[in-house]
Amino acid sequence: MSRLNYGGQAVMEGVMMRGEREWAVAVRQPDGEIIVHHAALPASYRNRVLKWPFMRGLISLWDALGLGMRALIWSGDVALGEEEDVSFSGPLAWGTVAISLALGIGLFFLLPMFLTTLIDRYIPSGLLSNLVEGTLRLGLFIGYLALISMAPDIRRVFAYHGAEHKTINAYEAGVPLTPESVAAQSRVHTRCGTGFMLLVLVIFVVIATLMGRPPLPVRLASRLVLIPIVAGIAYEIIKLSARYYQRSAFVRALMAPGLALQQLTTREPTLDMLEVAIRSLEYVLEAEGLLERQTADTMPMPELVTAAMSAAGALENTEEARGNGSAGS
Repeated sequence: MSRLNYGGQAVMEGVMMRGEREWAVAVRQPDGEIIVHHAALPASYRNRVLKWPFMRGLISLWDALGLGMRALIWSGDVALGEEEDVSFSGPLAWGTVAISLALGIGLFFLLPMFLTTLIDRYIPSGLLSNLVEGTLRLGLFIGYLALISMAPDIRRVFAYHGAEHKTINAYEAGVPLTPESVAAQSRVHTRCGTGFMLLVLVIFVVIATLMGRPPLPVRLASRLVLIPIVAGIAYEIIKLSARYYQRSAFVRALMAPGLALQQLTTREPTLDMLEVAIRSLEYVLEAEGLLERQTADTMPMPELVTAAMSAAGALENTEEARGNGSAGS
């Protein structure tokens, strides 16, 4: 089994999976058919500098804000039956990324700081001030997740999140990638983005506390500068923790809050949701040579070939030989 770490993200009525060189997003259309878009990852993902420790966290941020947003936009159009109008580039996609990034930074990093400054005169020390700010930040994050989980559409996305985790867990355990086998796996995962974000916020509290209580402009600038630094630290902790999770009681205790929070951001998926997640992962595994291409008689797969496949021309030729159809199980 490959030692590569595969991961993904839930999208509208589907799942995006990414490997070391390829990524794919599978979505179920309103008519019940599963369609897949897949392409080579940008060359920047293979940049040696970005593979250095503490730099790898930047890729994780890009997955959530860049690649993940593109997949989410595409899946939304497909789920609405508008796949012919899909575009992976342009002002709509990048405008959405920019707005989402601004809202995320504003809500979870800057708003707690400004709320704290309103009562800072009544807080006796810089240490306590930073702890108050950190508590507000964590409270906003958990409250936000609890609030959006009440929406029916978001609950379906969270169920696909569970399907993504179960599928990755099945592959890493060597379990056959069938909906029935994958269904028995856990819906939490040690490398989940939910745990990553929680760890980012906790580390943010620790580092900010060491900085004391500087003037407001300095405090504001420090929060912005700390984001990529903290992301890099959090990524390395998550990576090491996932490696030693089974062997260390301390690591299991360290990761327990993040795993517990995943009970909020995942739901039990149905078999048809698992089928979509499996389809997405299989496309990535095939593209990276870790899974033999299934024949049309045993598991026909639809295709969606796009111009982005130019970086993987040989793979595109293979995919063009594949027929369209619904999934078998």
